Amino acid sequence: MIRPIALASIISVLTATGAAHAETKSLIVAGGCFWCVEKDFEHVDGVIEATSGYAGGELANPTYRNHGRHREVVRIDYDSNVTDYKTLVDVFLRTIDPTDPGGQFCDRGRSYSTAIHAFTPEEMSLAEQAVAEGETVLGQTIVTPVEGAVRFWEAEEYHQNYYKSQVPRLTRFGAITRADAYVRYRQACGRDQRVRQLWGDAAYIGVSHAQKGS
Repeated sequence: MIRPIALASIISVLTATGAAHAETKSLIVAGGCFWCVEKDFEHVDGVIEATSGYAGGELANPTYRNHGRHREVVRIDYDSNVTDYKTLVDVFLRTIDPTDPGGQFCDRGRSYSTAIHAFTPEEMSLAEQAVAEGETVLGQTIVTPVEGAVRFWEAEEYHQNYYKSQVPRLTRFGAITRADAYVRYRQACGRDQRVRQLWGDAAYIGVSHAQKGS
């Protein structure tokens, strides 16, 4: 007599099998304001989580007020069964102005300059390929450097998911949520306008910021 297999057992086996093949990988990029990079990537297929932080400098335990030569960066954790390093670098380049060596949009200086970090020779090759392809699309030189492995320092808690935080803050517009302050900042900085102007139909803006409170 064939004994029926419990549904729970089948689910358990399938879950274990899937877990064995799934692998979470990470990409670290600097694209100006880390709130914006975090927001953009949390709407990309395959991305599990985007975390704001600091990297690229020498100071230990950097903070927002004292981060030395570190850039604002975002660590992007992704499901390698859904997306890959090269795809995410392609997306990243199309969310920024990679022709600007002095910062991004209204944020200027080293802290807001761009970079792509590669932790293996394969990632280095893929990132350089993405840059070369991006230059062909733009017809311009991309100045965003491809740099090596770097230590990631997680930013303060209040910076994480800033774009959707309902915590109030006092601004020149009065007391508004961080999410509302973020929308005003992004619009005033002209980030999306410049990305569309530069990349045209190839720009990656993600979901509509006006509609989704970005």
